[in-house]
Parts: sequence; C-alpha cells; structure tokens
Amino acid sequence: MSSRRASKKRSTAETSVVVTVELDGTGRAELSTGLPFFDHMLAQLARHSLVDMELKAVGDLEVDAHHTVEDTGIVLGQAFAEALGDKAGVRRFASVAVPLDEALVEVALDLSGRPYLAYEVDLPPTCSPIGSPSFEPQLAEEFWRAFCTSAGLTLHVRSRSGRNTHHVLEASFKAVALALRDALRVESRGVPSTKGLLG
Repeated sequence: MSSRRASKKRSTAETSVVVTVELDGTGRAELSTGLPFFDHMLAQLARHSLVDMELKAVGDLEVDAHHTVEDTGIVLGQAFAEALGDKAGVRRFASVAVPLDEALVEVALDLSGRPYLAYEVDLPPTCSPIGSPSFEPQLAEEFWRAFCTSAGLTLHVRSRSGRNTHHVLEASFKAVALALRDALRVESRGVPSTKGLLG
C-alpha cells in the first residue's frame, strides 16, 4: 500500500497554515496554533485517530481566534482529502459514543466525498472562553464545518449529556478521532461504493 501522506499550506492576509498528515501513523502530533486549548483538542484528534500530524498556524489572534481556527480546519481537511486519494479499500463508515466523566458525545461519519456537518452539541449555559489566548467554545463547530467541507466527509456530532464545557468539547474531538480511526482502516481493495468512486 502506498503511503497515505500529504502536506498542504495556505496563506492569507489573516493566517498562515501549514499541515502534514500521515494517515497510517501512531498519533504523533507537533502542533502550534497560538491557542493552547485548541492545540490540546487537536492533540486528542491525532492521538486517538492514530494520524500523525504536524501543524503550524499563525493568525491574527489579536483580532479574534475565528480566522485561525477556521483556516486550520480548511487546511487540515485538504491534507486529509489528498492523503486519502481515491479511498480504495477504506472501511468508509464509522460511529462511536465517547464519555468523559459526565459528558457523552456520539459521532457518526462517512468518507463519502460529500461534505455535510450536523452539529448538535449543547454547551453549558454558563460556558465561557477557555485558555489564554482564549478559545470560544462555539469555534469548535466552525472548525468541524471547515474540516468537513475540505475533507469531503459527512459528520454528525451530538452531545447526549455534559455540564463541563471542556469535557464536552474534548469528548467530541476524541469521538471524531476514534470514528476516523475506524473509517480510515483499509480492509479491502475496491472503492467502497456501488458507483465505483467516492465524491
């Protein structure tokens, strides 16, 4: 099997993002976005998906974290899409439920080539920005939307319980990671679609 590895970069007036992924890795991560909590979430994504990830993002955090988070999702998704190639042999579908103390998050995904995000994550009413520089919890949805659009995958994320914002978000990143780990697994030779292609 050829290496499922890709590197992508994107530079705008707001951000500069460089990403390399190795889908058949060990979960190794070298991450720098200027947002420690976001780095922590991306580390969960790498570790539990077993995808090696090198990612450096420099953005206008003095304005807002939104540009950095969204553009990171765009470039990471592009790298996943390129590394997947024609997706020959992948399992394609996966679902999982992940608890973290009082939080429980369910995820289902399809490496369909059709971008779609269903995000039903109920954040605690008292949730506030996390870390310094601060990460607004609502930005997680923007990250996943950008990632899904660029990677070409269908993703459903639903929280079933949770009172601690950190726990809810971390459970969601771990759940997506575990679902990706399952869906990325190569278990046959052909493309898993009656159409003969995914996209």
